[in-house]
Amino acid sequence: MRIWFKEWKDNRLLRDTEVTDLSDDTRTHKIMHALEEACHTLDLSIPIWLDSTIREFKLHHKARFTQDAFMEEIPFDYLEIHVLEE
Repeated sequence: MRIWFKEWKDNRLLRDTEVTDLSDDTRTHKIMHALEEACHTLDLSIPIWLDSTIREFKLHHKARFTQDAFMEEIPFDYLEIHVLEE
């Protein structure tokens, strides 16, 4: 599984990172581990999954974490997660 994480501000890409997980773990565990790894790489707190974020992710295989999903202030508009390959 390959997942792309992107920080966006004013419709501009600030930073991004890609996480690849080839383990035999479940899809959910792969996504959660990738999110943890990406947040560590980007030096961010791990966002919480709001109901709206989960719905969006299930429908489109991508979602946006806005300020509401983070416990601390973020210097960008949202963090986007996008599954590139399963």
